[in-house]
Amino acid sequence: MLADFLISLVAVGIAELGDKTQLCILFTSSKTKNHTKLLMGITLGYLIVDGAAILAGSFLSALIPQFYVKIVAGGMFIAFGVMTFLERGICQPDKMRSQNPFLAGFLMIFMTEWGDKTQLSSGLLAMQYNPLAVLAGTLVAIFALSAMAIYAGKFITKKINPKTMTKIAGAAFILIGLSFLIL
Repeated sequence: MLADFLISLVAVGIAELGDKTQLCILFTSSKTKNHTKLLMGITLGYLIVDGAAILAGSFLSALIPQFYVKIVAGGMFIAFGVMTFLERGICQPDKMRSQNPFLAGFLMIFMTEWGDKTQLSSGLLAMQYNPLAVLAGTLVAIFALSAMAIYAGKFITKKINPKTMTKIAGAAFILIGLSFLIL
C-alpha cells in the first residue's frame, strides 16, 4: 500500500508541476491575504473532483480486464504528455474573485479540474492500485504543490521558468505512459 501511495504521489505531483492550475493558484494567492482559507478551499475542490475520479476508477477496475486498463492508461498518459507540451493557456487572474478566499479556491478547482489530466490520472491510477492510497498520494501531492504555489510562488517563478516546468511535466507523463505499456 505504501508503494501505491508513493506512485500516486510522484505521478500526480509531476503532473501538476507546471500545470496551468498551479499558475492560477499563484495568481489567486496574490489577491488575498488569507492564504490558509484559499489552500483549504483548493484542497476541498481537489478532494471532490479527484475523489470522484478515484471512485469511478476503482469501480471500473472490477469490470475491465487489467490488460486493457494498462493499454488505455499508457495511451492516455502519453496523450497527456503531448497535450502538456502543446498547452499555452493559463488562467486569467483578473477573472478570479477572491473576496472569499475559501470559496474562490474551491470554485477555481471544482469548475476547472473536471476532465483535467490530474483527475483522469487519479482515476487511472485507482484502476491499478489501492484507491485509498491513490487518494492519499494525490491529495498530499496536490496540497504540497498548492501550498508551494501560494506561499513560495514568487520565489519559484523567479528561479524556474514555467515553460521549463511544463516541459518536465510533459516528459514525465510520456515516460509514465510508456512504463504502463512496457511493464
